[in-house]
Amino acid sequence: MVRRWLLRCLVTVLTVIGLLALLWPPVLWALVVVLPLAALGIRDALQREHTVLRNFPLIGHIRYGFEGIRPEIQQYLVESNIDAFPIEREFRSLVYQRAKGELDTRAFGTQRDVYKVGYEWASHSLAARAPEGDPPRVRIGGPECTQPYESSLLNISAMSFGALSDRAVLALNGGAAIGGFAQNTGEGGICDQHLESGGDLIWQIGTGYFGCRTPAGRFDPEAFRIGAHRPAVKMIELKLSQGAKPGHGGVLPGVKNTELIARIRGVEPGETVLSPPSHSAFDSPRGLLEFVARLRELSGGKPVGFKLCIGRRTDFFAICKAMVETGITPDFITVDGGEGGTGAAPLEFSNSMGMPARDAWVFAHNALVGAGLRDRIRIIASGRILSAFHMIRALAIGADICASARGFMFSLGCIQSLRCNNNTCPTGITTQDPVLTYGLDVEDKRARVARFQHGTLHAFMEMLGAMGLSSPGQLAPHHIFRRVDDLRVRTCRSSTAPWSRASCSMMTGFRTTCGRNGTRRAATAGSWRRSTGSMAATACARRSRKPPPPEASAQSAESRWMRIAARAVTIGRDSSSSCSPSAWSCSPTGPRPAREGAIRPTKEMSAAPRLPGSTRVRAP
Repeated sequence: MVRRWLLRCLVTVLTVIGLLALLWPPVLWALVVVLPLAALGIRDALQREHTVLRNFPLIGHIRYGFEGIRPEIQQYLVESNIDAFPIEREFRSLVYQRAKGELDTRAFGTQRDVYKVGYEWASHSLAARAPEGDPPRVRIGGPECTQPYESSLLNISAMSFGALSDRAVLALNGGAAIGGFAQNTGEGGICDQHLESGGDLIWQIGTGYFGCRTPAGRFDPEAFRIGAHRPAVKMIELKLSQGAKPGHGGVLPGVKNTELIARIRGVEPGETVLSPPSHSAFDSPRGLLEFVARLRELSGGKPVGFKLCIGRRTDFFAICKAMVETGITPDFITVDGGEGGTGAAPLEFSNSMGMPARDAWVFAHNALVGAGLRDRIRIIASGRILSAFHMIRALAIGADICASARGFMFSLGCIQSLRCNNNTCPTGITTQDPVLTYGLDVEDKRARVARFQHGTLHAFMEMLGAMGLSSPGQLAPHHIFRRVDDLRVRTCRSSTAPWSRASCSMMTGFRTTCGRNGTRRAATAGSWRRSTGSMAATACARRSRKPPPPEASAQSAESRWMRIAARAVTIGRDSSSSCSPSAWSCSPTGPRPAREGAIRPTKEMSAAPRLPGSTRVRAP
């Protein structure tokens, strides 16, 4: 019916124009508009690719037009300041204001619902302190490191040249040089833009070994040695996985793979580059640590660590066990969260793979403490770090340093158009199109990058002082509160306790409905009750007004995951276990007593075969 209607309209319009042209010839100029529309309508009716256009010629384009501008309509007309994803407007505006040096305060109070489940805050002190001096720096480098690095508390997380434009890389490195912090190169290798401004670099080595690979796609020790001895390279990071696509490998769309990028990476231009999902240089926890030691030696003693997103916890326990047995430890571990950002990733991996950042930071910290390794290894938190509170929270629950990627992208002018993967970024940040990158002014943006980092650290020191603390090292989980339901607020009571699990404290409300059948029982105003992690042990002693018995109180400060880690690095020393640092997973096989903290045999913990490191070594 619609196609017939279109044909009738075209015939009618052309007939009317022809008749009018007999009386007034200039009306023929209308054909300049009518004929292209007629041709488009006929094409829509005959094509077979799009059902909507085939059924509704011409007018079907309205649907595709609105779909094309949907992100802009959502961002500018629909979303509020605090409900947008991936990054809400409130934090985007905060970054913009600090980067521009504008007023970054808010009027009229918070816009967040402080009684909503999930709301978090930091506890302040009546003995608040004024910020004194510059923010402290953190030394990264274990016993085997001969060139330790004094790192800033906030650095630029991994973003490679290829995912970013050349001007964006140049501006980020210039900002790092001005502010005295480090830029992570990402897995795409070191380019001239990384070296031009003189900013400190963290050289990331991915599964494709870009910048230090042989023609066959394997690791090239000599190329690595040359690159690692550059004065700008301060640390080396071995990428095992990243939060947005763990176990997948990096993706560089072919449309962004220019001749320059292909030459740096050692691949063919114009082709989509899919990095292997795992490394070919090693295939076990022991092999990983031996490779870390080898990189440290080749680099001349610079700090070497690895980056990962936590997946199977037994894999991380196996790495800890290998550290204990070999005596080889990385100088740092970057722990990324499943909510991390990326330029291109499959939807299923972004949405449904990888442990969220806060759970991962707590777990990694506790595992290293349980294995007796925490004092030798720094933890770098990566995953949606945009404000001072995000830094406070990350350092309180286990991290030493923070790294941000999208925060610094916003400081460059990113508007979250969500076009990073198709080479049409309107701000020139994540595109290789010279027409679009032309608008990114390097001199202006490098100053904005430095101002954002400086402003965030200044706010961090102000918050630290408001909490009555003089050093980031004094932050602990009990400084961070989280509302878990309408009537309960929890905070971890020791730095070794898992987030929102056992070993947490619970603050009751001024009046709490604790009894059954609507019976109300009064709780002491501001009173504290300990929780075992179960509802029954924290229910205000429903049958009496007495506090919970001692045996129902919180577990000791030694966390569950600490004890599991300690157990994981010792199993395998008797005949009832098959745990070995030569495999990724710890797998006890013999009977174990059923007790809290013990690792019990599960299908997930079955011994994993060695990874075929020689089968996925060449990036297409």
